[in-house]
Amino acid sequence: MNDKPRKRWFDSLRRPSARYSVLTLVAVGIVVGVFGILAFDTTMHATSTEEFCVSCHEMDIPYAQLQTTAHFSNRSGVTATCSDCHLPKEFVPKMIRKVEAAREVWGTMTGIIDTPEKYAAHLPAMKAREIARLQANDSQECRNCHDMDRMKPELQGKMAQRFHQPGRMKEKTCIDCHDGIAHPES
Repeated sequence: MNDKPRKRWFDSLRRPSARYSVLTLVAVGIVVGVFGILAFDTTMHATSTEEFCVSCHEMDIPYAQLQTTAHFSNRSGVTATCSDCHLPKEFVPKMIRKVEAAREVWGTMTGIIDTPEKYAAHLPAMKAREIARLQANDSQECRNCHDMDRMKPELQGKMAQRFHQPGRMKEKTCIDCHDGIAHPES
């Protein structure tokens, strides 16, 4: 095999261009970079919306469950969307979760969970993975909205007051007790 064309190509990558000025190359790099960042940001935003999440027909089950909870409809008018609970706000954890979520998209594309019945059959395993994720990050997505230090015990019921006492919360995270809060068992 002749390595000369390959060597010439690699050498050309390391030399300044004879055809274009350095300023032109930098300007093109900046334009391509800005376009890339805008495309990436647009994609991240579009795939983090409730409309995107529920666009698959098998998402009827979890979305219907969510609609029966206080996270969807409450007197304050504040509602949680899919991404509020299932997508971290920080960049690196968000990217990791997006890659993990590709499993569900792949499952839909390959027919593993492409019907409500198949989805329901895989629901226990998917729920266990999500609970484990929330346990591992100390229910960070819950804490993004619910601040234990600002919760008013006097506005909670007696049982909630008892369970939310700091001494009882040791080594526990929100999802340990509230695992059915947004998706109650059907």
